[in-house]
Amino acid sequence: MPELPEVETVVRTLERMIGGRTVTNVTVRYPKIIEGDPAEFEQQLKNQTFREFERRGKYLIFRMTDCTLVCHLRMEGKFYVMDPSEPLTRHMHVLFDLDDGSQLRYNDTRKFGRMEIFPLDTDFSRFRNLGPEPFDETYTGAYVKAYARSRNTPLKTMLLDQSFTAGIGNIYADEILFASHLRPGRNCHRITNADAAAIADNTRTILHRAILAGGTTIRSYTSSLGVTGLFQNDCMVHEQKICRICGSTIKMKRIGGRSSYYCPQCQKDSV
Repeated sequence: MPELPEVETVVRTLERMIGGRTVTNVTVRYPKIIEGDPAEFEQQLKNQTFREFERRGKYLIFRMTDCTLVCHLRMEGKFYVMDPSEPLTRHMHVLFDLDDGSQLRYNDTRKFGRMEIFPLDTDFSRFRNLGPEPFDETYTGAYVKAYARSRNTPLKTMLLDQSFTAGIGNIYADEILFASHLRPGRNCHRITNADAAAIADNTRTILHRAILAGGTTIRSYTSSLGVTGLFQNDCMVHEQKICRICGSTIKMKRIGGRSSYYCPQCQKDSV
């Protein structure tokens, strides 16, 4: 599943590729992708221009002329910018014809992605109970400590909770906890102030590095816009075999139904 760095990469790449382009026609080939009436969706976006490109958590936000288009890629959603003459696959579910003759295509093998239209001036700061962005000034060690204090869940579960902070997924949660020397199964309320500060600092550092690397190309997520993510080359524990720091064998355990990778030597289990 694309996480914050991958979504940011897609948003900025689309900004370069279709910024200022006007939609001349929309075709919805799989109606369940659309939240609301697909026919209204098609009609509302006709003659709308892509003005501004934003991201909130894992949501892509396109400010158009008179409305806002929001998309969540979920597991395997991808955008392609193609020539309309190129063959369509059965997984290309929404087509946007653009005024320069190109076509923006939404492809989703598992059909989990969603698109929805909102008013142009929609404020997404509190959108769907999302927590602060990892780069917000409110995301501090004090915030992490206060949030964790009342929880009785593993740290990995907290990092994946989008109401804690928006955009972190499985890969980056593992990397953040490794950098913070904390095991993914450790209980939230057992972290110290120093641990909380480390989580906040390492979240920003790792996500920033991943954005600069174009995200992570791993398993189901690959870029469809000519950008190959390279952060998988920097992963310290996620899907790794040997710890690059101490040489120990990387362990994996299931936490909340997700595979969690950690080094038993470098990551602390208790205070």
